[in-house]
Amino acid sequence: MFKEVKVLSKLLNKHAGYVFLIPWLLGFLLLTLIPLVLSFYYSFTDFLMIDEPHFVGLDNYIRMFTTDFHFRDAVRVTLLYVFISVPLQIFASLVLAFILNKSVPGLAGIRAAFYVPSLLGGSVAVAILWRQIFGTNGIFNVLLYSIGLEQFSGISWIADPRYALGSLVVLRVWQFGSPMIIFLAAIKQVPTSYLEAATVDGANSFTRIVKIILPLISPIILFNLVMQIISAFRVFTEAFVISGGDGGVMNSLLVYTIHIYNIGFRQMRMGYASALSWFLVLMVAVFTVLAFIMTKKHVHYDE
Repeated sequence: MFKEVKVLSKLLNKHAGYVFLIPWLLGFLLLTLIPLVLSFYYSFTDFLMIDEPHFVGLDNYIRMFTTDFHFRDAVRVTLLYVFISVPLQIFASLVLAFILNKSVPGLAGIRAAFYVPSLLGGSVAVAILWRQIFGTNGIFNVLLYSIGLEQFSGISWIADPRYALGSLVVLRVWQFGSPMIIFLAAIKQVPTSYLEAATVDGANSFTRIVKIILPLISPIILFNLVMQIISAFRVFTEAFVISGGDGGVMNSLLVYTIHIYNIGFRQMRMGYASALSWFLVLMVAVFTVLAFIMTKKHVHYDE
């Protein structure tokens, strides 16, 4: 009996890693891999949730580019949102990281306060608050009126098609905390000897940032850029709440994920929604690859 227990103990010690991986593997299989495979299959079917899926080949993908005019609006709005919000967010978080890279009293609390928007920005409560701030009678219009800009104080910044996407972009840029913390950690890893040598040679603060710090943290800039591109393509909660769930006036806030939601859960056309989802995966992959290609000459690694 003791010998059997000893053998069992050795087996457990040898394969302990696999035992601890079982919960993650089950979650990956049941919640990620199997749904991924099923959605790929459903993208080639006419699946209305209440009926059995019927294979239709490439009909769903052809429909995107021929008869679905909301698809074109969703792609246009999403690309505008990504191209505007991501560079602004990266720039804002990088600037704030340089500002917070100082030794002042209470700096830890200040950094925590700047990080809070990243924790709250994607919540329903903040999206509702954003509607109140930029509504017709919101705080933003009150502020405009108080500084003498009465001609703009009556605009509903979330309902007017000219400005609705801008209000969503501002909310995105406001969530700068996560990339800011990563930039701040990267800046602190820059060897001080490099900066001291540049100072001795007469380089000012701007030159040290452009010629030394930015090239050294360029891999981190690329990392944040890719992560924020992926995150921006997946925006849903903020746009859904601010637009009232319908994409806003003239589809001004109809981001791609809202279109998928409308097709899949309002019209119950899961086959077509799956095809739309896989096209989103393709768009994210293409822009991620483009980000790597376009920054290849500007990203410097240790070697």
